[in-house]
Amino acid sequence: MSKRVVRIGSASAALSDSALAVPQMLKHGQLDYLVGDYLAEGSMGLLAMFANAQARAGFAPDFIPVHIAPHLQEIARQGVKLVVNAGGVNPRGCAAALREVAAQQGVHLRIAVVDGDDLMPRVDAFRAAGVRDMFTGEALPDAPIDSMNAYLGAFPIADALAAGADVIITGRVVDSALTLGPLIHEFGWRAEDYDVLAAGTLAGHLLECGAQVTGGTFTDWRSVPGWAAIGYPIAECSADGSFVVTKPKGTGGLVSRGTVAEQLMYETSDPQCYFVPDVTCDFSGVHLEEVGPDRVRVTGARGLPRTSTYKVCTIYRKGWRVAVVQPITGLEAAAKGERQAAALIERTGRMLREQGMQDWSRTHVELLGTECTQGARARNRNTREVLCRIVLEHEDKRACDMFMREQYSGIVSMSPGTSINVGMVVTPLQALTSFLLDKREITPVVTVDGVSRIPAVATDGGFDKAQIVRPQGIEALEAGDDAVEVPLIGLAWARSGDKGNLFNVGVIARQPDFLPYILSALTPEAVAAWFAHEFDDLEARRVERFLLPGLDAVNLVIHDALGGGITCSPRLDAVAKGKAQQLLCFPVRIPAALAQRVSPSLLDFERAAPYTGAL
Repeated sequence: MSKRVVRIGSASAALSDSALAVPQMLKHGQLDYLVGDYLAEGSMGLLAMFANAQARAGFAPDFIPVHIAPHLQEIARQGVKLVVNAGGVNPRGCAAALREVAAQQGVHLRIAVVDGDDLMPRVDAFRAAGVRDMFTGEALPDAPIDSMNAYLGAFPIADALAAGADVIITGRVVDSALTLGPLIHEFGWRAEDYDVLAAGTLAGHLLECGAQVTGGTFTDWRSVPGWAAIGYPIAECSADGSFVVTKPKGTGGLVSRGTVAEQLMYETSDPQCYFVPDVTCDFSGVHLEEVGPDRVRVTGARGLPRTSTYKVCTIYRKGWRVAVVQPITGLEAAAKGERQAAALIERTGRMLREQGMQDWSRTHVELLGTECTQGARARNRNTREVLCRIVLEHEDKRACDMFMREQYSGIVSMSPGTSINVGMVVTPLQALTSFLLDKREITPVVTVDGVSRIPAVATDGGFDKAQIVRPQGIEALEAGDDAVEVPLIGLAWARSGDKGNLFNVGVIARQPDFLPYILSALTPEAVAAWFAHEFDDLEARRVERFLLPGLDAVNLVIHDALGGGITCSPRLDAVAKGKAQQLLCFPVRIPAALAQRVSPSLLDFERAAPYTGAL
């Protein structure tokens, strides 16, 4: 087995991530590969709208001018390979634009494109075939469709590297494939090497969200130094699948058991059935070891046979949305905001009906500053300033334009203390549906220097859920008569993420002894009650719970609780970034002796000292 260590750095976590990562990696990273994830679940629909409006669009707008062009000569000089999904719905256009920039700078790079994921030409055929949503069972909507893309895997990327590509630009691939592809190429991993494919997938999962694994969004945010120059992650990968997560020396941020564990659980459901095209991953036994300052070794990922299907994500039109944010200050600010929003909705609804138009199809009001995301636990109704956020939906753009005009009148005809809007927008409303498609129905294509080829990609399946062995031996414990109650944050780190219309909260015990008491408290029923205000249908509420013994952790999956998900939810936290923060207030009963091991600052975190500029 090769003793070589392959160093892969993260260049981007989202469509508009910081310009900080690439120069930092080139200066300090000593990399073999630089990977960049630009696509969230709803990004393809947004990029499709860009492409429809402008011929040379449809790919990540910041990728070339912000992230790569200023550093292209140094990338070439160092021989760092670049693998990104910045191509969006137009990867060939993205590659052409990068070639132009490279030519202008006198840089010669072999640029490859991986595509075949775009299924828009087959929309009518899929409708006729009666494809169904993989979660709801509903038929493909009879509505205009902006994008339809399959999530491809890592082997086409490995094929492009084998063909000599220096830069690989993909359309829709699973995020982790950007890292797994180079590892397949470097170490010669085969389609049946499930354990190392799962390990490489885990490395990609940890890198794909950039600084979220190096201290970004960490529960213990006060312990993370240097946000202004936070270090982006590097994975030092070995042929046996083990790897070390670290960051460039001299940068801000933090790499610890806690930061890595939080990111490992981000946007996961069943950790023993983490599906990607190339393998089914079991992360329940993953072990994290701090092996030096800002260095965490990751081992223990297990692989099972892949499925025989690709996931296909479809973004379709659902009408129009108007959103406005009105500041209201002074006495009874919340009550004034409620009345003002209700009056504007009533007035404009009446105006629509008088014009022979339908009423609003959806109305949503949030008073920011009143803890409106906290449901029944909100405690700040007496605030003297709120932002009144009003979101309305309608099939006709004219209705939204009318509300945009009419809502201005609140500043002179409604609540005292109303000021100038801090935000207002009318946008097309998009929604998401996903279905599974036999892999034999899709042909990935690799194009290097204008020459296209069909890579070898396994289309067989073999995954059987009966192969999963659920963890045993971790039992919930009830505290005795000497019990004390502490907030969950004193016992655990937690991170939440979205996927479609569900969200997960990964909870990692700070110490193994805490986990049994956490399990006793966080039953599915108790978690459902805690998040009662989030469910689309309270009667149909559903929470699943999964154990990860290797991390001393539990993953909670809360279904149908995002108001439609990233593309169409009207809520302030449509992507579930704050759900873990809600759960960290959950009261947990533990023995008094264990409570002595909880940091006092976490027992009274609501009265913690204000930020003073330290770190």
